[in-house]
Amino acid sequence: MSAIPLTDRLRSNCAAEWEALHDHPFVRELAAGTLPLDAFRFYLEQNLQYLPEYARAMAVGASRAEDLATMRIFAAELANIVDNEIPQNKTLLHRAIELGAGELGGAEGMAPATVAYTSFLVGTAARGGPLEIMAAIVPCTWSYGDIASRLRPGVREHPIYAEWIGFFGSPGYQQIIEAMRHAFEQLAAGVDERVEERLQWLFTTAVRLECGFWDMAYAQEHWPDARAPSPAESGEADLVVRPE
Repeated sequence: MSAIPLTDRLRSNCAAEWEALHDHPFVRELAAGTLPLDAFRFYLEQNLQYLPEYARAMAVGASRAEDLATMRIFAAELANIVDNEIPQNKTLLHRAIELGAGELGGAEGMAPATVAYTSFLVGTAARGGPLEIMAAIVPCTWSYGDIASRLRPGVREHPIYAEWIGFFGSPGYQQIIEAMRHAFEQLAAGVDERVEERLQWLFTTAVRLECGFWDMAYAQEHWPDARAPSPAESGEADLVVRPE
């Protein structure tokens, strides 16, 4: 059995995909303060549709946990999404609108990349157990913290972007990541090579979908025929923020 922690092995085995997240123009321009506000608004509006599905996957993980320690990890991250990340995204979106971000369609339902990512998460939760769910969700939390930590020392002052980087690069967020990684390692203790190959596929696929999400946000890429649904049609009136 390798002395290298499983999470480190999984990340190392998709190093090119992981580094692509750091090299993405969206996050580099975010740190430089040059990212167009319209792209950031599109990202936030899509993220506010992604996060509830991410939370649902974690809720399934909590429901299938075989011990209280695992249940607490899923429950804690679920609470972080609902109580912290969704409100923070809403606040940043309001501020982006106030600063003049144009309405270019990010709230017009899920874009293709968001559909792909959320379908992967919910599908994994439906078919797998806590171990598989953890393999699919850890890359999201971990990559955000890693990106922000690397960007934080050189971030430019910006009324919105610096706060985003500060939030995900904070010591508190790093503690969330370490708790998730530790729980994942505990769940995966003693798994055989066949199971680890499956976990690798889930982890790598999640990293690729993360990169696809940045691609989507940077290009503001939606369905060609997208239109803005009414709150009654979408059923998510409290999750979509529109200008007053």
